[in-house]
Amino acid sequence: MEYRQIVAVTGLPGLYQLVSTKNDGALVRSLADKSIKFVSSRVHQLTPLESIEIYTYSDNVRLHEVLEQIKSDDAPVKELLSGKKASSDELKKYFATVLPEFDQERVYVSDIKKVLKWYELLKANDLLNFDMYKQSEENIGDIVLESNTEATETEEAPKKAAKKAAAKKEEAETEEKPAKKAAAKKATKSTAEGEEKPAKKAAAKKATKATAEGEEKPAKKAAKKKED
Repeated sequence: MEYRQIVAVTGLPGLYQLVSTKNDGALVRSLADKSIKFVSSRVHQLTPLESIEIYTYSDNVRLHEVLEQIKSDDAPVKELLSGKKASSDELKKYFATVLPEFDQERVYVSDIKKVLKWYELLKANDLLNFDMYKQSEENIGDIVLESNTEATETEEAPKKAAKKAAAKKEEAETEEKPAKKAAAKKATKSTAEGEEKPAKKAAAKKATKATAEGEEKPAKKAAKKKED
């Protein structure tokens, strides 16, 4: 039997261990006399103790934390629950030593009595060990720390990727410039050669024409001499 199995049942005094659940209710075992009974979900509501919190003027405090405080000094509990009826002021004064910030407007004297009675029942059944909750809180702290680390890494990842992309782009541009220069030089050379070819052709044509004219002149002279 563990603390997380313990429930309070509306309409029934004391505390109960949840044995099993059914579609229309549950089987519970009384911590007082160990008897097992069926409680209908139509009539009763089951509330796990580990889900109960005590109102304060700031954040609510879980019930097991209050029980731990009572455990550290539980001498007055028996006296307050004894045959002699404790006054409302006495109950509030004691509870203020356990939980100084409890909300006195929302936490009634009947609630304080109920918590003290539950404490006695849990103590009698050796159910005041709350180490499992301490371990859970430590694990939650580790998870939060790990999540923060992952979040930081996730935030830095885009920055690293951007830097890497910028460096790669710069490197590509550095390699591209000589290539562009070489291509431009080659294009200029090709253009020059393209312009040079028509010039050469024109010169060659002119030379051919001159040669033809040179050969033609002696032929004309010879023909004229023959006529004479």
